Amino acid sequence: MMGKPDMLDRVAQGLILLVAVFSLAFGFVMLSDPYGWYQMIATVKFTGPPNQHFIRDIGLAYVLSGILLAFAGSNPSMRWLAAFAGSLWLALHGGLHVWEGITGVCSPDVFWQDAPGVLGPPLLVWAALAILFARQRISPAGVPGFAFLGAVDRMSPGESEYIHEMARAPGHALEKLKHFMPATQHRFEAPAELFHMARIGATLIEDCGPCALTAAQGALADGVSRETVNAALAASPAEGDQALGFAFGQAVAKQSVEALALGDEIEAKFGRVVRLELAMTAATVRAYPAMKRGLGLTKSCSITRLEV
Repeated sequence: MMGKPDMLDRVAQGLILLVAVFSLAFGFVMLSDPYGWYQMIATVKFTGPPNQHFIRDIGLAYVLSGILLAFAGSNPSMRWLAAFAGSLWLALHGGLHVWEGITGVCSPDVFWQDAPGVLGPPLLVWAALAILFARQRISPAGVPGFAFLGAVDRMSPGESEYIHEMARAPGHALEKLKHFMPATQHRFEAPAELFHMARIGATLIEDCGPCALTAAQGALADGVSRETVNAALAASPAEGDQALGFAFGQAVAKQSVEALALGDEIEAKFGRVVRLELAMTAATVRAYPAMKRGLGLTKSCSITRLEV
């Protein structure tokens, strides 16, 4: 979820947008010229005479799929559920063709002629989603509860009771938290080391060792060296930009007046957007230890070994 989209992210995005364009174009042709579409698709003649109402009905389904996929394609990491929803009708349509091929409703020749157009689009969308899921480049919102809780337990063994408690709470409390979580990790322009120094620095102010280690694991996953991360956990980051980011994160978390001067320095050196990203993570990452403290589940840093 962190950093600018890389080549694989763009591949996934491109696959989703490609299917969106195909679905919209196909649907609009069916809506605007149903008989022309019937003549254009050679294999459709084997299904019976044309019916413009039914052809337009199918065209509407293609257009709806295309709209959902186009919406998802602009931000597939956050809108992956829209991409999945947009692929469902395409997949069911392809499944119907498979069933017809298996049961003999249509001949193998007809099936294989149709296969690229009816099976290819949903498979391309699912390939794009697989790329995002495999690299954990998706928003947790929409991930089934059991899968999300399992991932949290693996990431923070024995320290995820508050997440389970939220899952048991009425009113979809955990679902709401999952929508919030990407905000704490938002990084687009900020250098990884600078960003994570601010993030770890802010977390340490809350005196929650397990939370600090979770922030440290996020830094490692984002390419920050283990040496740099451990130095931050020991509250002794290297001089220069690392120390600047760390001090800014701590100043924001403490609501110190020093945050103004440190923020101005960061803005002068890296730009307004980077300052925003560091301020955003420093302000929001504190929600996790604050939640644990409110529930009486916080452990002090003094009894947790801060090293990864």
